[in-house]
Amino acid sequence: MGMMRGVAKEVASRGIRVNSVNPGPVDNPFMRTAEKTMSVMLGRDAGKWFDEQIPLGRHAVPEEIAQAVCFLASDRSSFTTGAALMVDGGYCA
Repeated sequence: MGMMRGVAKEVASRGIRVNSVNPGPVDNPFMRTAEKTMSVMLGRDAGKWFDEQIPLGRHAVPEEIAQAVCFLASDRSSFTTGAALMVDGGYCA
C-alpha cells in the first residue's frame, strides 16, 4: 500500500494513475488447491469457512475482479489515484 501510494504521488504530475485491486477469495483453481491444504489444517472445509467470513457469503468469480481492473483502467476512474479498491465481498480476516 505504501509503495503504491508513493508511486502514485511520484507520477501523478505526468498524468499516470496508480491504484491497487485487493481481491478477497476468488473461485479459481489456485484458491481451490490452497483450500484443500487449509481444510486439512482447519479440520473442516476451508472454502465454506471463507464463505462464512465474507459478508456477501461467497467467493468472487474471476470476472468480478476483472471488472474492477477494467474500471480502474478506464476513463471512468480518471480522478482516482493512490486508491486501494477492495473487491472482497466485505471480507475482514
